[in-house]
Amino acid sequence: MRRFVTDRVVPREPVLDAGGPAAGEALGELRATAREEGLWALPLPAELGGGGLPFAEYAVLAETEGASDHGPAALGSAPLLDVTMLSRHATGAVREAFLRPLVAGGVRACYAMTEPDVPGTNPGGTRTTARRAPGGGWRVSGRKWFVSGAAGADLVTVLARTGGAPGDREGLSLLLVPTASRGFRVVRDLPVLGATGQYEIAFDDVVVPEEHLVGPEGGALAVTGERLSLGRTLRCLRWLGQARRAFDLMCERAVSRGGARGPLAGHQLVQQHVFDALLALRTTRPLVHEAVALIAAGRDARTEVGLAKVAAARMLQQVADSAVQVFGAAGLGPDTPLPALFRGGRAARILDGPDELHVTSVARRVLRGYGDGAPTRD
Repeated sequence: MRRFVTDRVVPREPVLDAGGPAAGEALGELRATAREEGLWALPLPAELGGGGLPFAEYAVLAETEGASDHGPAALGSAPLLDVTMLSRHATGAVREAFLRPLVAGGVRACYAMTEPDVPGTNPGGTRTTARRAPGGGWRVSGRKWFVSGAAGADLVTVLARTGGAPGDREGLSLLLVPTASRGFRVVRDLPVLGATGQYEIAFDDVVVPEEHLVGPEGGALAVTGERLSLGRTLRCLRWLGQARRAFDLMCERAVSRGGARGPLAGHQLVQQHVFDALLALRTTRPLVHEAVALIAAGRDARTEVGLAKVAAARMLQQVADSAVQVFGAAGLGPDTPLPALFRGGRAARILDGPDELHVTSVARRVLRGYGDGAPTRD
């Protein structure tokens, strides 16, 4: 896996980042090679064409493949969240129609939850609606934004209000919408600190079949919570891989770059950057893998996921920042991946829930335990 990412994916990053036909061709070649080398879709169910690795075993590989943003797509693990959600909560018709194509890479999916002018931390504010259609099924209307990969997706799972009013946490449902449906459109690209990949999308009275309801009507928050715990942990694993990549680049630069006073590695301030970055990496990894173990065991991991998400996001930003500092001006330019890694670290502190959400959620959960008279000592 490490050789594949380092020798095959990383050299193609400029082409993959640019998008367009050349990027599609490069991704297709990488996927074909991944299949040939037995690395395709390792965490996805074997009965659907994946590798069948349990999540706890895949977690270490997730760090490695996540060192490049394009690693999961090239190696076929990118649809893990969608395949897991649909396997557990979709109707038989949806599972039959879409699971195998998702695992094979012939169909791509995305997830739409956040809306313009609605705090992303408050799903109860959802304004997108799904109303019963006279002839059966649902009619979906609304707008979502910061939807990853929406422009190239064939399916989008959308959080919509099937009952109640904005502000209510009841009456929220998930529906799987084919993007070829009449009334679906990509409104615009939303570059994140200059990088593409996030989009605003609209649903203009889109008709969705009844069987495309994912989970029970009104039961979206339970399904979403399950998905978010797994998704945040996956992101943390990939951020560990990206931070390790930045750390390696920093250390290689320190020992190879010379100046009037010798190599940078001999400077105490550079050594401080190396020490602090290594400390951040080493102290964050156990937190992330503690969350992995609880999720793999089917246990409540909300506290551990919150701790891991904040720690990993901060760690990636810190390590990438130190690497940029050691590189100097070269770390700001197009000749290294450091600008992208730093950008990813800064965005990580907002995407998938800002730091503040996780800080308050974890603290309240811990303090409730003390209020109940049964504090934990973890």
